[in-house]
Amino acid sequence: MEQRVKELLNRILHPETQRGLMESGFVANVTANDEKITVVLQFAKVRDPFAPKIQRQVQALLEENFPALKETITVIIKEAAPKAAQPAEKRTTTGEIDHVIAIASGKGGVGKSTVTANLAVALRNMGYRVGILDADIYGPSQPKMFGLEGYLPEAEQVDGQDIILPAETMGIKIMSIGFFIKPSDALLWRGAMAVNALRQMIHQTRWGKLDFLLADLPPGTGDIHLSIISELKIDEAVIVSTPQQIAVADVRRGVEMFRNPQVNIPLAGIVENMAWFTPEELPQNRYYLFGKGGARRFAEENGVDLLGEIPIIQSIMEGADNGTPSVSIDSRVEPYYRDIAKKIVDKLRK
Repeated sequence: MEQRVKELLNRILHPETQRGLMESGFVANVTANDEKITVVLQFAKVRDPFAPKIQRQVQALLEENFPALKETITVIIKEAAPKAAQPAEKRTTTGEIDHVIAIASGKGGVGKSTVTANLAVALRNMGYRVGILDADIYGPSQPKMFGLEGYLPEAEQVDGQDIILPAETMGIKIMSIGFFIKPSDALLWRGAMAVNALRQMIHQTRWGKLDFLLADLPPGTGDIHLSIISELKIDEAVIVSTPQQIAVADVRRGVEMFRNPQVNIPLAGIVENMAWFTPEELPQNRYYLFGKGGARRFAEENGVDLLGEIPIIQSIMEGADNGTPSVSIDSRVEPYYRDIAKKIVDKLRK
């Protein structure tokens, strides 16, 4: 029975080696009897981006061939011991990206990913070639923002290098850590595992020619931010906040991180999200649900530009939930993001 399981496992090809799992050495152990089947997969990389997909393929294939044992089939992913680093020339697929814009926030829940998605569409509407790197390890949102939650990246060999194919929708190329992990797995990642996966996403994604790559960073400041900064040449940073004092207070940490002499990334400015609410039946009224002008005051007091204020509009929330950024479907929303996009582009031209 174990031999039959191994034969089945070898039918599944790893996208990088294009050889069967047994032949490639990805199967660490197989236990099979009349009561249960257990397969342990072990990958050479610290965090192989294709591991979850292969795990699902193995599970499905075994359940198909051994339906009576469906409830007792277990496929485990085991992390290989790290290999000693070998000096090698660093290769990257980012060479045709003209500008990288980091989108950051001092805290979570301020709409950073929503701003990133809509800003990308606004730039695309202006005629630019745009990509999004969703680097928010602990809450990747771009797959949901663009209706790509089921996307499983494939790989291809180019000049001996494994290249990951990004999702592409609405003319925007998207690579997200969310394509490789289940939402329940995100918080279990250790720092080194997350950084390794991000490096692969940055340097092995087929970005092609882009005018702008928007990097959706995790909220706050930390190792992930510093790793991305060291791997990508970031031209400008945009910080998203809401008007509340608690949110604005956290903006300071982000500003200080980008202004740190060892980081030294220019700040394009701050975007104040959820600035006010105007009911459709009362278009002249503004209700400041989260306070008024907190981000504007911070910007003025700290020498940072305010790029724009985005009100609460129902279609923005609905677009995020439905996988269609509202800039593409609501004429009321588009001017706010177009104005912010123009300011960012103008700053890069100076």
